[in-house]
Amino acid sequence: MVRDCVVLAIEGTHASGKTTVTHALAAHFREQGVHVTTVEEPARGSPFIEDVVVHGKGQFDLVTEVDLFAAQLSAQLRAARQHTMIICDKTIANVLAYARLVLPAPPGSREAACLGAMEAFCRAWAGVYDGVFYCCDQFAQEQTGDPYRSKVLDLQPAADRVVRQICATVGQRVIDIPPNMTTAGRVRWIADQVTNLNLDTGV
Repeated sequence: MVRDCVVLAIEGTHASGKTTVTHALAAHFREQGVHVTTVEEPARGSPFIEDVVVHGKGQFDLVTEVDLFAAQLSAQLRAARQHTMIICDKTIANVLAYARLVLPAPPGSREAACLGAMEAFCRAWAGVYDGVFYCCDQFAQEQTGDPYRSKVLDLQPAADRVVRQICATVGQRVIDIPPNMTTAGRVRWIADQVTNLNLDTGV
């Protein structure tokens, strides 16, 4: 919990339904009278990512990954200031997982040192999340006209494995959402788990 705000997160690889569930779950809690907002994943708003995937300039590098990590963390903190619940479209451990997938980091390099520092912070921060729910499904990734998604088409299975691995490494407990559920079913299931966790949602 950040101050008096319940912090939930929806985890998983890309094209697992995280964003859809994040917004549907927020709508559900809003209808219950909870003062809730979502925290969007930062990649689509990053000028560094835009350079790489839209304009084809350069590659994923340390500056890009540190910026994404900081943006995800800052967005969570700022959203928590004025709400009693936030629902994050992934955790900072997810950002670290993708950084480890795309960023060369030979031993002794600045990249390796920074990723190590990010991992240490993820470990210290893990307890801030009151509930992390993992989307186990992996849907078709192809979306016409979406350069952000097309850039990581070949990473889905590896990302699923590494996201889970990083969460385990930093002590980020995740609760698997049963597979093959509709969005409405996922929302009901998660809401029941939140009730079971006895979290103070402000209602």
